[in-house]
Amino acid sequence: MALQALVLGATGLVGGEVVRELLRSDAYGEIRVLSRRPMGIQHPKLTETIIDFEELEASAELFGGVRDVFCCLGTTIRKAGSQVKFRKVDLEYPLRAAKISRQKGVTQFLAVSAMGADPNSRLFYNRVKGEAEQVLSVSGLPGVHLFRPSLLLGSRSDFRFAEAAGAWVMRGLDPLMRGRAAKYRAMPAATLARAMVTIAQTGTSGTHVYPNDVIHVLGQSPADLVHI
Repeated sequence: MALQALVLGATGLVGGEVVRELLRSDAYGEIRVLSRRPMGIQHPKLTETIIDFEELEASAELFGGVRDVFCCLGTTIRKAGSQVKFRKVDLEYPLRAAKISRQKGVTQFLAVSAMGADPNSRLFYNRVKGEAEQVLSVSGLPGVHLFRPSLLLGSRSDFRFAEAAGAWVMRGLDPLMRGRAAKYRAMPAATLARAMVTIAQTGTSGTHVYPNDVIHVLGQSPADLVHI
């Protein structure tokens, strides 16, 4: 029987790649998307609903019958406008989505976190990501999967100078990122998406954290595997 999936944050870099990966997968028969604006994609398996995440609970019925929820919500403090608004997107919304997921019988909740996530970190970004991981881990969902990528590569709808500069540097350094440095390698967002969809299909219960180097392995494309 084909699986149903729901994606939050589908208009973002990772969310868009997750949707495309799900659409390519024969394992999924229906992909539901909750987003702030249209993706601009039409597909027989895709159902898109534009919502206000401040009123996420009003769309709770869309979680019904879904096995896998992919939470790809995320922003930057600069784009959000304040630390308070950043916490809403990266902490509050995912936790509310997890609560609805548990109530609606979702069994797999897969969320994008970040390398360095730590609830005790001095860095605000890492601390919020760590707090989100901490609460999601005790959300009561059968399977919680937390992905900690390093810098993500890909074309964003919103230009972020710092990330663009970092991506340029990391691409140049990639051939040198071996040994202990390998765990810091930047990755294409498509790699993360493939890793998330791969893990979702295993249906593994419990809470699991996937560091950057593991995501690189899980998210290898068929072309990558040919050269191993």
